[in-house]
Amino acid sequence: FVNIKLDREERPDLDAVYQNALALLGQQGGWPLTMFLTPDGEPFWGGTYFPKTARYGRPGFDEVLKTIAKLYAEKPEDIRHNVTQISQALQKMNSGANGAVPSLEMIDRCGHGCLQIMDAKNGGTTGAPKFPQPSLLSLIWRTGVRSDDDELKRIVKHSLDRMCQGGIYDHLGGGFARYAVDDQWLVPHFEKMLYDNAQLIDLLCDVWRIDANPLYAKRVEETITWILREMRITGGAFTASLDADSEGVEGKFYVWTEAEIDALLGDDAALFKKFYDVSKDGNWEGNTILNRTQSGLGLADEATEEKLADLRQILLTERASRIRPGWDDKALTDWNAMTIAAMAEAAMTFKRADWLDYAKLAYNFVTSTLTDGDGDRFLHSYRDGKAQHTGMLEDYAHMIRAALRLFECFGEDAYLREAVAWSETVETLFADAKGGYFQSASDATDLIVRQKPHMDNAVPSGNAIMAQNLAKLYALTGDTTYRDRTEITLSAFGGRLTEQFPNMPGLLLAAEMLQNPVQIVLIAKDRSQIYLEMRRAIFAAYLPNRAITILSETDTLPAGHPASGKTAIDGKETAYVCQGPVCSAPVTTPDDLTKLLADLPAKAA
Repeated sequence: FVNIKLDREERPDLDAVYQNALALLGQQGGWPLTMFLTPDGEPFWGGTYFPKTARYGRPGFDEVLKTIAKLYAEKPEDIRHNVTQISQALQKMNSGANGAVPSLEMIDRCGHGCLQIMDAKNGGTTGAPKFPQPSLLSLIWRTGVRSDDDELKRIVKHSLDRMCQGGIYDHLGGGFARYAVDDQWLVPHFEKMLYDNAQLIDLLCDVWRIDANPLYAKRVEETITWILREMRITGGAFTASLDADSEGVEGKFYVWTEAEIDALLGDDAALFKKFYDVSKDGNWEGNTILNRTQSGLGLADEATEEKLADLRQILLTERASRIRPGWDDKALTDWNAMTIAAMAEAAMTFKRADWLDYAKLAYNFVTSTLTDGDGDRFLHSYRDGKAQHTGMLEDYAHMIRAALRLFECFGEDAYLREAVAWSETVETLFADAKGGYFQSASDATDLIVRQKPHMDNAVPSGNAIMAQNLAKLYALTGDTTYRDRTEITLSAFGGRLTEQFPNMPGLLLAAEMLQNPVQIVLIAKDRSQIYLEMRRAIFAAYLPNRAITILSETDTLPAGHPASGKTAIDGKETAYVCQGPVCSAPVTTPDDLTKLLADLPAKAA
């Protein structure tokens, strides 16, 4: 046996191949994954976890090795049969899913249909473990707002409330853990992933614009503070994750005993214990996972919250003296791009110019460091001064999305030009003539099959993000090439949507953006105070399908844009809001723009 250990975060394309192979063998995927391959890298059998010696009804790994060796030596025809069947099935997964582009009515049906898998009492999807699933919650939320369905909106807010106040959230240091092992959001798998937190920041901003819950604003601020404090490397990029274990014990860094709380907080301990579920026996293996689900899901009065913040700081300072969990300090292009986009969105939502600066710094790091020598191709991973691994679909898709987000924030053409250029690279390297995009580039040489990801898992699929980008590029430029590419991508997977829509929310959101954009044009001769206030008015409005273009007086819009030819009024800062082919009358004050955006029909917004 030649043993190869794979970092699935550095090579998600290889991981996807072998996870799909395991599923085709009728087994549930997961990690650690053990897959047995021929010398040509072809999978023929595997499993997730094998103990060292037989236990829990599972064979020991030594038995597995002996059995595989015997089969390989004595029954090569069986091995070849498995290889052929798996290879053919993997190829088939990339075809045969064509269907119509989902209509807005179908998107609504899918959004409502997701209720059947939701936990009305505890939030999130039914049962345990519970993952945050921001893409799914985004689909439900946007459907709920567009159709004015209170139950859809309630389940999303309840899910966020439970996450924000549950044990899955780090109440001292900020940031969300990867998932909860129970159905109450109490006991996390203590690992913190960058991608989860980026997606949850985006979702919290989205929901906050409709329901300005101060809890959501607080969790966004604390989570970004944690990212900036603990997840940045020299140059401004963001690292991948923090491990669950310290000193070989899961969660040891994060949990407390009542005696520790009493000793550190003294007379104030009673108040803290009341709000954070601290007791003598603890709530997990004799220890306490800090959470606030027992004391109500909202925040307390201002004075109490200020006092609790002071007490949390005492505990955070003490926690800093503990042995820290392991830090995975590699920076991944796609996860960085997700964080850049989220930080920019939060900056505009909560008027934090410093967050926008950090987003721009990280963007510049990726474009200058995580590219090849010519700067034409993205690389996927960076660590300790070395960038490596050819960029994948997700790297390009998320960097296009980040560029478009920064273009909307700053109005600088360079961001749009980069997004357009990278989109053309995607067409050259990743497009399938049958529709959709492969995860790996056309010149990849170490894969038995190139996969076309369309299911959203912990992160949205590369095809979903790419389709959303193409729909936004169409809204920004009016270039029908982007509309056609969006429709081709959506159609490539449309045949799976009817049965698998809970696993494909990202593609449904792309279909909504294509059919339902709100195009906003802001013309300003300089970055005046009025301009800044009008820009704030745009970002304060709930516009999930917005496409913002900021122009100077001398700039022009592409001919295909519905506001093409529109000009500033009497040299004033001027905004136009367009839906379909129709644009509003011009508005020249922040108040008038705020009112115009607020009066948009919910179906359009």
